[in-house]
Amino acid sequence: MKKWQTYSILVLIMLVWGFNVPALKVLVSEFMPVTITSLRIFTAGITVFIILGFMRKLRKPTAKEFLFIISGGLLNVVSHHYFLSVGLTGTSSTNGGLILGTGPLLTALMATILLRNRPTVIKILGFLSGSVGVTIIVLSGGEGLAGLKTGDLFIFISIFSQALSFIIISRAAKTLDPRLLTGYMMVFGSIVLFAISLVTEPGALKELRGAPNSIWLLFFASAILATAVGHMIYNHSIGKIGAAETSIFLNLNTFFSLVGAALFLNETVTYYHLIGLIFIVLGVVCGSGTLEEIVIRRKQKRFLEGKQRHQM
Repeated sequence: MKKWQTYSILVLIMLVWGFNVPALKVLVSEFMPVTITSLRIFTAGITVFIILGFMRKLRKPTAKEFLFIISGGLLNVVSHHYFLSVGLTGTSSTNGGLILGTGPLLTALMATILLRNRPTVIKILGFLSGSVGVTIIVLSGGEGLAGLKTGDLFIFISIFSQALSFIIISRAAKTLDPRLLTGYMMVFGSIVLFAISLVTEPGALKELRGAPNSIWLLFFASAILATAVGHMIYNHSIGKIGAAETSIFLNLNTFFSLVGAALFLNETVTYYHLIGLIFIVLGVVCGSGTLEEIVIRRKQKRFLEGKQRHQM
């Protein structure tokens, strides 16, 4: 698969993830957050195994790969989702959005330190541009930064855990199919999350009874499309183009979530959001390496044309 095809698929995944945000808001309002999150991720993990079973991609991991599954599951599923759900109840949406928007920068930093991948100047500008776009969008709510709270720390732990997990996934992808790794991480992580929910949210399972069919339809759509298929493709992309480049597309998630909120929750999208989108798209073009590829191709084309003229 060519890079531009991977980029196009990643944009589509960001669209699905963005529209999944208002869906999650509805689910969390109906059920206890950690309990419903653990069930959603477990459903997604089982879906991944069913899909890979049809693709004949299932196999037993090696002892070393089990370590990747455990560490990746604890970071990408347990820590990320637990601290995100708890953190959002203890801070403003502006602060939370800003901290979550640092994900690509944290991933690039982790890749630089742990994988010794040194980003180019253009990619660094892309990371910064995408962050500026996310900042403009989340600040457009007018809430301002009203001081750091415990929730801010929890959200930072959440996004830091996710960024670190992307590095683990990129390493594990050398021997284990990232899609299979996704399934193992989801099932393992969801079981740990469910155990935590039994302690922190006693009696939450009783709330599952009597929920309308529309809520359960939303639950399965979120679990299968956004969580299962979305994370399979995203983690597979990490194995293809690297953790740093893939994480750049997470910036689009912020914009698409706003579009989804406007369409499904009747929230307002302002011109600040459109300005933010410009910075985000610029960040994706620069940070993903697309601009560098265009420049390199043009230089190669000019070189070949000059060489042909010289031979004539």
